[in-house]
Amino acid sequence: MKHTLIFSALTLACAAGAHAQDQDRDNIEADRPDFVESSKVVGKGRVQLETSLLWERERAEEGRERTLSTPTLLRIGVAETLELRVETEGRMIRHTTEDGRRMTEAGYGDTSVGVSWHALDAEGSRPSVGVHLAAELDSGSRAFRGEGVRPSLRVAGEWELPNEVTLGVMPGIGIDRDEGGRYRYGIFGIVAEKEFGERLRGLVEVALPRIARGKHGGTEASFDIGAAYLLSKDVQVDAMLSRGLNSRSPDVAFTIGLSIRR
Repeated sequence: MKHTLIFSALTLACAAGAHAQDQDRDNIEADRPDFVESSKVVGKGRVQLETSLLWERERAEEGRERTLSTPTLLRIGVAETLELRVETEGRMIRHTTEDGRRMTEAGYGDTSVGVSWHALDAEGSRPSVGVHLAAELDSGSRAFRGEGVRPSLRVAGEWELPNEVTLGVMPGIGIDRDEGGRYRYGIFGIVAEKEFGERLRGLVEVALPRIARGKHGGTEASFDIGAAYLLSKDVQVDAMLSRGLNSRSPDVAFTIGLSIRR
């Protein structure tokens, strides 16, 4: 509940401080539903809330696990090329079955704070480029809390291709902790998006949110397919289905989301 109150308060405060904009605005560009983030930012004086419901299932020899969460991202434009970001996995419920025993854990995920910078506009063969710097904090409930502050750096590049197709690539690096101490892991994602008219776009993606050695949990990878639909210039709904590509990733995941800009 506390995370919901924090996000609501931030949204109201920032919306109250933003000036009205008389000119027509471009369509909302949300980071959802794909893993690869947008190279663009929301713009000065704008506030964008992206929230969702995520269901994941993971099976292993010793049992299975199902998790329901509410990932939420708040984006606050402080300049035309810079935004502040607050992100959380939100409310989480995890059901575990192991050796015939069932266990349920509920709580809140950690919160991440960061900034995004739109570094380059697309020009010719040059992509649009965005830089995302974030730090995940050990602020969640005991069952879902990570260890210490975990920073990450990602660079998103987007190329406009013929036939209303966009190609996005996002390499990155992060730092995490386990029993052996701090370690680095890689991040990578590639997505192709296709516009079908003015309101609908579809996407296919390969996402590797964690590229690590086996002693640090190994690499996670998924193949994703999804779509987003504009209800208006400032409201988007979306859905995405993911299939794990190895035993270290959830077998299947499904998300539906809502993004609103003010």
